[in-house]
Amino acid sequence: MKKNYLIVVDMQKDFVDGALGTSEAVSIVPAVLARVEQAEADGEIVIFTRDTHEENYLDTQEGKNLPVKHCIRGTEGWEIIPELRPYAKTVFDKPTFGSRKLGEYLASQEDIDQVTVIGLCTDICVISNALMIKAFLPEVPIVVEEKCCAGVTPESHEAALEAMKSCQIYVE
Repeated sequence: MKKNYLIVVDMQKDFVDGALGTSEAVSIVPAVLARVEQAEADGEIVIFTRDTHEENYLDTQEGKNLPVKHCIRGTEGWEIIPELRPYAKTVFDKPTFGSRKLGEYLASQEDIDQVTVIGLCTDICVISNALMIKAFLPEVPIVVEEKCCAGVTPESHEAALEAMKSCQIYVE
């Protein structure tokens, strides 16, 4: 039997309404919650990613390029937002934009029909994970649901969606 996966990328406090939060991120929360609830009802396998940094974040390459402490392990900002926390049973912590471990895990699974990716931020971690999954599973359809994603800016969100389309990722 074929399986569908829903990957929920970085729906964490710091990206929604914390250190790097935006009004666009806040606005997608109801759609993301509805999509996760639908996935659960339909028997999709739901997996969350969680951006995870340590106290030395500002000393890392990312921290030097984005000097805003965020998603520090164990802090409130690192946590999946409360609305989604009950559904976050499988979580891949990732120290960078894309999760190699998630890609390896999906590649080890059999009979995958489709992988859908939603979450934050379209132009950084959503695109990174969608492309990584595509690299591990080149014959599996990868879908990004636009209404369940937000970028750093509306313009960078749109640019990321176009880039993913160019890489044969379906944007719905």
